[in-house]
Amino acid sequence: MVEATTTKPTAEEIADLKKSIKRLNSKAGQMKMDLHDLAEGLPTDYENLLETAQKTYDIFSKLEQLKKQLKTWEEL
Repeated sequence: MVEATTTKPTAEEIADLKKSIKRLNSKAGQMKMDLHDLAEGLPTDYENLLETAQKTYDIFSKLEQLKKQLKTWEEL
C-alpha cells in the first residue's frame, strides 16, 4: 500500500493510489451490499452481523484515508 509522504509524489505513485482506491471502492460496495443483505435476513445469521459490520467499517475507514491522502498529494 502507498505510504504518506510530504514530498511531491510521482505520477506513477498517484496512479497507483488511484488504482488502490478504485479496487477498495469496489470491495467497499460489495461489503455494503453483504451487510445490507445480512440485515434484511435477520434474525437468520445474526452470528455474522458483528464480523461483517466490522469488516465493512474497516474497509470504509481505509477508503477514507486513501482518499484524503490522494487529495493531499494532488495539492502538493
